[in-house]
Amino acid sequence: MHDYTRKQGIEETFILTPKDAPDWALDRSRLWNEVEASETRRNSVTAREWELALPSEISAEDRSQITRDFAQELVSRYGVAVDVAIHAPHREGDQRNHHAHVLTSTRKLEPEGFTAKTRVLDSAKTRGVEIEQMRGVWADLQNRALERAGEVERVDHRSLEAQREAALERGDALTAEELDRDPELKLGPAANSMERRAKAMAERQGREYVPVTERGAVVHAARQARAAFRELRERLDIARETYGAERDAGQGRVSAGLAALRAAAVKERGARAGPEDMRERLARVVGRSEGQGDTPLKQHKHGVFIGSSRATTPQQKGGNGLGRCGGYSCSRQTVGFRSNRFSRNCRFCCGFVNWN
Repeated sequence: MHDYTRKQGIEETFILTPKDAPDWALDRSRLWNEVEASETRRNSVTAREWELALPSEISAEDRSQITRDFAQELVSRYGVAVDVAIHAPHREGDQRNHHAHVLTSTRKLEPEGFTAKTRVLDSAKTRGVEIEQMRGVWADLQNRALERAGEVERVDHRSLEAQREAALERGDALTAEELDRDPELKLGPAANSMERRAKAMAERQGREYVPVTERGAVVHAARQARAAFRELRERLDIARETYGAERDAGQGRVSAGLAALRAAAVKERGARAGPEDMRERLARVVGRSEGQGDTPLKQHKHGVFIGSSRATTPQQKGGNGLGRCGGYSCSRQTVGFRSNRFSRNCRFCCGFVNWN
């Protein structure tokens, strides 16, 4: 048994319950003791966890509010008790890694106490649909908060394949081409930590960062390729807009075309990069990708992470770094969340569903 009362990095905790729930449900110790008492089987699933990646671009107040809104949606939708802990980034980890652990009961909480199981989240026929809808709710909450904060970044909870099909339907071939890729590999806490140290050392020594792990090399090459593609697309947009403006001003096709090329060439993104620089960057990315060969690493389409644990409160679940995830075409932190199942005796192994 471990004492978590002195755990650091917890910004806020709160409990939400249905309207007619008994008063004792707001007492954390009493709540989870009653959860345990309501189960009769030794391997009963006592709680579910929804792990949320919070946008670092918004304020702490907004992060708290969207987490509370999501928790309230769980209460309203499933009639369960919800225990929430919002965690700050670890001092040695990625400082964008704001996240929340949302722990819910698996039984409905009514005036007389815990009653029926919420089987809609257990059934193979309904679980996927429910989780996908809750992903949509969470994406919408984040996007509204980002819009209020004046940020241009947006979250899309859909898979890359679904986003690509939507882009093709609206005739956006460039976006569809950008989305035609595999989901980004998840580094994991150990590799993520090693890569962060390597980046910090490279920055201190004033040299180019070189990945130190196999997974890190694959992820770095993929991110470089996406960055190069985005820059090429931005240059193309600038050239198109400049050409149209010059033609509207009465310039001929040749003059307008030259003006468009000049505008694209001087486009800056941090530091100035010319056409030769872009070709060299693309060549390096392609060369590294070819050098990796067929790396025998598992990839997944970012389905629901299902596992079990002896933790009974979200404070006991410390953040280990969510990493950065391109599975939903997001340039920010991980878009979705994990939905875990907790068992009394931890007989179930953690694993992935929807492997590709």
